[in-house]
Amino acid sequence: MTPPDLHTLTAHTIRGLAMDAVQRAGNGHPGMPMGMADVAVVLWRGFLKHDPDDPNWPDRDRFVLSAGHGSMLLYSLLHLAGYEAMTLDEIRRLRQWGSLTPGHPENTHTPGVETTTGPLGQGLGNAVGLAIAERWLATRFNRPGHTIVDHHTYVIASDGDLMEGISHEVGALAGHLGLGKLIVFYDDNGITIDGATSLAWSEDVPGRFAAYGWHTLPADGHDPASIAAAIEAARAERDRPSLIACRTHIGYGSPNKQDTSEAHGEALGADEIRLTKRALGWPEDEPFRVPQAAVTYLRPGSGPAAHRAWRERLAAYRAAHPEPAAEYEAFLAGALPDGWADEMPAFAPGKAVATRASAGKVLEAIAPHLPNLIGGSADLTGSNKTRPAGAEHLTRDDFRGRYIHFGIREHGMGGILNGLALHGSVRPYGGTFLVFSDYMRPTIRLAALMGLPVIYVFTHDSIGLGEDGPTHQPIEHLMSLRAIPGLTVFRPAEAGEAIVGWQMAVRHQAGPTALILTRQGVPTLDDASIRSPDGAIRGGYVLRDAPDPRALLIASGSEVHVALGAQALLAEAGIGARVVSMPSWELFDAQPADYRDAVLPPGLTARVAVEAGSTFGWRKYVGLSGAIVGLDRYGASAPYEVIYEQLGLTPAAVAEAARRLLA
Repeated sequence: MTPPDLHTLTAHTIRGLAMDAVQRAGNGHPGMPMGMADVAVVLWRGFLKHDPDDPNWPDRDRFVLSAGHGSMLLYSLLHLAGYEAMTLDEIRRLRQWGSLTPGHPENTHTPGVETTTGPLGQGLGNAVGLAIAERWLATRFNRPGHTIVDHHTYVIASDGDLMEGISHEVGALAGHLGLGKLIVFYDDNGITIDGATSLAWSEDVPGRFAAYGWHTLPADGHDPASIAAAIEAARAERDRPSLIACRTHIGYGSPNKQDTSEAHGEALGADEIRLTKRALGWPEDEPFRVPQAAVTYLRPGSGPAAHRAWRERLAAYRAAHPEPAAEYEAFLAGALPDGWADEMPAFAPGKAVATRASAGKVLEAIAPHLPNLIGGSADLTGSNKTRPAGAEHLTRDDFRGRYIHFGIREHGMGGILNGLALHGSVRPYGGTFLVFSDYMRPTIRLAALMGLPVIYVFTHDSIGLGEDGPTHQPIEHLMSLRAIPGLTVFRPAEAGEAIVGWQMAVRHQAGPTALILTRQGVPTLDDASIRSPDGAIRGGYVLRDAPDPRALLIASGSEVHVALGAQALLAEAGIGARVVSMPSWELFDAQPADYRDAVLPPGLTARVAVEAGSTFGWRKYVGLSGAIVGLDRYGASAPYEVIYEQLGLTPAAVAEAARRLLA
């Protein structure tokens, strides 16, 4: 066969596998893999730099299937390209329990999958983060004659990806930063689940991205020469990201379902599969057919050789530039430098300091010792205290800085932070108000699902922000975040706990961490228990005790001080009370049972929890007979002291709740 015939053979192999796997599963999405097969084959055959024998090679190109519903496209590519784990049996087990082929790709589950996608637009956000990480690392480490970071990020995005709001946020920032090694293939097939995109969409997509500062160009998504020419032109554009608008036919080849919404998310049916294979010139009665010629055609030609050449360049770089080489390899390993947490700021006992401010001082102290800590804020830098003194910000023309102005784009910031973490070698953080965590919840959930070590700095954590009123005062947000499996939420009571929180967040690399910080000042405590091994790092600990406690007061954040005030009132009445500070439910729940019972003795049943937020969830600590002083209503606009008083979040209210329990 001539090369064009081999291309067609390989593309048809992907189409056949997509049809057959979805049909066997009984559900799935065959249309996009059938429509984008030609684009994918050209990219993977002629341009994508990857090595199936080492899917995590640091300088590989990144391929992101943002349209994750078309997972069979990626699984077919991995199988044909020689990724050992992606066997034909795994493809036959599409969407089944325990398979490597879940309905949407999962990066922690399947070798060769760069990021977990499916919620539309998320992959595009991740790709922008991947491209930022590549350029930042290249700027920091490449030297004349020694290039060790040099790879592209390729994305397949659907109409749906580009309709989602996150695509606007990250697309605008990518254009602003001039991410020239980001190339997006827009699968312009004109079909969504409800029908034609014209039902809800009439915008000029290339024109929109051109307005963002992107390089845009068209391609016939079924003409290999057109696709290859577009990729060449995109790779030659170094100062702008590129959008290649690929006109394709969803369900390509299906006589009755091509260009229809039925091809999007339904099995074609046995009869239609036979008709489609006949139309494609494909054997009708040979399901899961994989010709050896297609395997040979798609196996990486230059990828393994490029990998070997990179290792040789790295060795030469190590010899010529030993210090940056050692730092680069430490970044790759995720190692923390010795002594990074030794120089912590000091806070005067009794002085009222907002935990956003004390946490900002901690960040300022550790940032010089963590050179791969990169972060920013969604246009709230001064409020979030996320920019260490002297930190330079990234610009289109200068990528040496470590601070990112994300703009007013919380959702986009979350997707980019995930991409930075997925790339590896950098530790990302990002800040906004806690109430706006709602805008980035899908990205937080995916960070938790993937176990990404992203650090969120959420300030203005309660009614304590005061006069801005209920629109900005989070009530349900703490519980909402605590409900996300794999997310560690840490709400410090004062400066000492803020130190522990940041140290924990940096050390914690098995998932994301949310630091929840006050706007209002809270007194700095001098209790030795705070930073002890059995202190705040355990998530919950005895902050202050009584000789023979009859009541147990549990609180987090600024309300720890309310609990301390209640303890003093109870002591005046001859009632001993233990105050437990619980900055992190997740850390506390992970402790051994004997530790948890020592902090919260089972026999001590007169328990009161206090927190300036929803009372939902606290029952697991206070029991059915305990009391919860919290907020199951929205706040108000007033000085925060007035709001606390008017809404009953006071030492007197907590002390009275304890008295009622004891009575």
